[in-house]
Amino acid sequence: MNYPNGQKKAVNQHQMPKQSNKIYSNRGMSLEEDINITNQYYLDMDKAVIHKKPTPVQIVKVNYPSRSAAVITEAYFKQASTTDYNGLYRGKYVDFEAKETKNKTVFPLTNVHEHQLKHMKSIVNHGGISFIIIRFSIYEETFLLPAEKLFEYWNDKLKGGMKSIPYKEIKEQGYMIPLQYQARVDYLSVMDQIYFS
Repeated sequence: MNYPNGQKKAVNQHQMPKQSNKIYSNRGMSLEEDINITNQYYLDMDKAVIHKKPTPVQIVKVNYPSRSAAVITEAYFKQASTTDYNGLYRGKYVDFEAKETKNKTVFPLTNVHEHQLKHMKSIVNHGGISFIIIRFSIYEETFLLPAEKLFEYWNDKLKGGMKSIPYKEIKEQGYMIPLQYQARVDYLSVMDQIYFS
């Protein structure tokens, strides 16, 4: 390394990180953060109006250490939440869940709750679009799995079948979502292929 005074600094090769062909631009970013950034981009570009649903909370105790500050010390969820995100795209109601797993081989169905499945079925039955976005964080791969496919796996589980969806089947049955700079998880491009082609 050359400095402005012309002197060279000795570099210890053992301290230099090895270069890799992998892209790590998304490391440390959770799926939820990526989707929130994507949704803001969609909103800014007037492509869609999709937001994260707030979780209803009942505040029980509040501590007032000073007149200008309040600290919630006890609160409870009012009810079980449905799915993570909802909104509108191309005149259609969109409602979806987002899940991240560190598992290498399967997506455990225990990550999805029965009341969420019922909610998703209701959306589909009323003509809306519902799906789940699954990220296998170990591979940095994100997939959109239509709700109808999720229902099939859930029904199989209820009949005593598999309690998870194999990674291989998600790659075959789902749709890979491209990771990009502004629309980090560009699920609208995938929705265009599935629902609007």
